[in-house]
Amino acid sequence: MRRFSADDIHAHAPYGALVDALNGAFQTVPVAPERHHHTIKTAGAADATLLLMPAWKENAFIGVKSATIHPGNAATGKPAVHALYLWLDARDGTPLALFDGAALTARRTAAASALAARYLAREGASVHLMVGAGALAPHLMRAHASQRPLKTFHVWARRKDEAERVAAAARSDGLNAQAAGDLEAAARQADIVSCATLSEEPLIFGAWLKPGAHLDLVGAFKPTMRESDDVAVKRASLFCDSTSGVLKEGGDILTPLRAGVIAESDIAGDLRDLATGAHPGRRDPDEITLYKSVGGALQDYAAADLVWRRAGQAPAP
Repeated sequence: MRRFSADDIHAHAPYGALVDALNGAFQTVPVAPERHHHTIKTAGAADATLLLMPAWKENAFIGVKSATIHPGNAATGKPAVHALYLWLDARDGTPLALFDGAALTARRTAAASALAARYLAREGASVHLMVGAGALAPHLMRAHASQRPLKTFHVWARRKDEAERVAAAARSDGLNAQAAGDLEAAARQADIVSCATLSEEPLIFGAWLKPGAHLDLVGAFKPTMRESDDVAVKRASLFCDSTSGVLKEGGDILTPLRAGVIAESDIAGDLRDLATGAHPGRRDPDEITLYKSVGGALQDYAAADLVWRRAGQAPAP
């Protein structure tokens, strides 16, 4: 059985190709049931989460991800997310490969945000704000840079040293990145604002968003979490990766929905709608757009399939 390390995945899934692969996957529709979502009690203050995410194509492949999310790991310097992705032959069930699930998840999540920005961010967007300094932060910056002519990157985190660390790594990759000390000031300048945190309280406020801004909400994966306030949701045209998924797990949409701030009909579309042309995406240069990510097995499948093919493995018949 082939094993794909994190380095293998990063090498075989460049962001331009991965965004295109995701776009195609949302058009061709592999079978991707909604993920299993289980709470695991821990000795720490925060419970852990177990995610089980299958997807498949008939006479092609079956992919299954097992992932754990332990928010308390940050205190000990360990990654919050651990995951493995199993790749099988759909014709007879033969195990074919095991992927580093954390790398696959980070890469496809960032690529899905970049795919949304392909349709929703202003074409001339040049300033990006990254809120959060976790494992996803550098991926989101690079992925967005693959789709828009971004010239300036600001990084904000609760701990300034962490923001400095992410910005320094981005500079080593050739991005013009600096740590931001004032979140509001950075948000008011940004054309694209990406959030990837475990916050349970809003970090980005709608009053800060300039005309034409695109808000990319990637963290806050539980109904009790959120990264934006009600004003942001009211001002923006709302999109998500999966409408059914966001109505179960996306706190940034669920909380104002349950409070009557917005209605379900205010969700303009999801990635399938954008990829198939059912919704054209951004309609006006001054339109504020919001994309809420909750993740999905289809995204994992598309990323694993791309890595499998680019690594020179035989495609399914």
